[in-house]
Amino acid sequence: MGSRSFDSGKATVSGRKYSKCVVLPANENMVPEALEKRNQNWTVRTRVANDLIIQVGDSSFQLHKLAMVSKSEHLNRLVFQRRSNGAKDTLPKIQIESFPGGSEIFEVVVKFCYGMKVDLTASNIAPVHCAAHFLEMSDDLEQGNLISKTEAFLSFVLFSAWKDIFRVLKSCEPISLWAMKLQILQRCSDAIAWKASIHPKLFTLSENDAISLNVLANDAENLKHKGIAENWWFEDVSCLRIDHFVEVITSIKKKGLLRSKLVGSCVAYWTEKWISGPENLPKHLTHHLLRVTTESLIRILPEEENSVSANFLLHLLKLGIMMRISCKLLNEVGKKIALKLENCRVSDLLVKNYDNDATVYDVGTVTRVVEAYVSSMLKNPTPKLLVVGKLVDGYLALVSRDDKLSVAQFRPLAEALPKDARYCHDTLYTAIDTYLKTHPRLTEEERTSLCTAMDYHKLSQEGLKHATRNGRLPVKYDSTAYPSGTGKYGKIDDIYWIQLPKNKDTGNYQGR
Repeated sequence: MGSRSFDSGKATVSGRKYSKCVVLPANENMVPEALEKRNQNWTVRTRVANDLIIQVGDSSFQLHKLAMVSKSEHLNRLVFQRRSNGAKDTLPKIQIESFPGGSEIFEVVVKFCYGMKVDLTASNIAPVHCAAHFLEMSDDLEQGNLISKTEAFLSFVLFSAWKDIFRVLKSCEPISLWAMKLQILQRCSDAIAWKASIHPKLFTLSENDAISLNVLANDAENLKHKGIAENWWFEDVSCLRIDHFVEVITSIKKKGLLRSKLVGSCVAYWTEKWISGPENLPKHLTHHLLRVTTESLIRILPEEENSVSANFLLHLLKLGIMMRISCKLLNEVGKKIALKLENCRVSDLLVKNYDNDATVYDVGTVTRVVEAYVSSMLKNPTPKLLVVGKLVDGYLALVSRDDKLSVAQFRPLAEALPKDARYCHDTLYTAIDTYLKTHPRLTEEERTSLCTAMDYHKLSQEGLKHATRNGRLPVKYDSTAYPSGTGKYGKIDDIYWIQLPKNKDTGNYQGR
């Protein structure tokens, strides 16, 4: 990939790869004779006896005050505080709590302080940079100190290799608070946002990197003519932890360089990868973390109406209900779906249940959405109410075949829409009839309650003809519910909706 080097005064940073740099000692005479490790104990061997012990986690480092305090204001302060407090031990021991990166990164710091060669890579630059800030290793103490070295290489990595940005982000996971404080997460997110908006060949890839060209099925045809998928960056971004993913999406939205529909598709891609269904929920996540994850996904959804599909929103709503997220967010998702109902297909409403004892599809969630639609429609009447009525009836006709669907689940959805939502009740009648056929053991009371959702005046002539001979319908009817003579859909002669005798052979009720 080429080479990179620069002179920073007393030391040199160089590297043959874009993703790696080597910090060489400013003065080779400072290089110790050996750096030895025995179990969890590190010892720097020089001609001078060790006069400082630093404990980092379970590891102990036997070092020299001069080498360490000359480059670290934090260590300088700790050492002289012990002396001011009257400590007279010849080998003072300092305990460092919550050190960024732990003993592995502290080893890098030790090597730097002693003038040994230090390898900086995309995988360790973030924790080393945080460690340098933790120890206050600024140029105020020595020109070309560790903060300036790591800052230079970090900036270089973020503006060169795509894959290396994700290695940096991955290394930030154990040190999120420090990475956030030093804006490493923000800088990585900004770099990803910028690079995701341009052709990947316009920026440097790490050695052996291959561009991910995974294409979502629904976008493939639209993107073929561009030679490369707009969503080429989805796979890499979807590997991020939820908090880092949120940072990236937030940065992308702020910059406004990508279409909202593409951003929404990325959120759906991440969700599908990590939370495709309750049976696939990550086992290591607690209920609290799953709830936070769900809430985070909802909050980063683009505001634009067509940025995500209704089906994806329904899955989010179902997950939100299951995780008991805040009512405010549940209502927000419900309203988003309600706004889409007029342009939905029945297939968009099919949200699977994953409990073996439950219905195939989650009818309760769809009912909530329809109720939200009706609530919004009352404030702003819509001419497309009939379209939604047709959609709901089509959905009912499909789910009515489920033998686990109870009357208490079916009826609320059938009755959710106002009376003028259906010009013709034939499809609703079909759904009710299918439900009665699938559930032959319903009581007379249950069958009667189902039929209250249907207005027999709005059945077509063919529908009325079928209903008069339908033995699955309830035996007793309110005589006012059934027309005779000329109805809206044509003349139906001599139809009386009263209790009729059954045909002994067919089991159906006979007309007069």
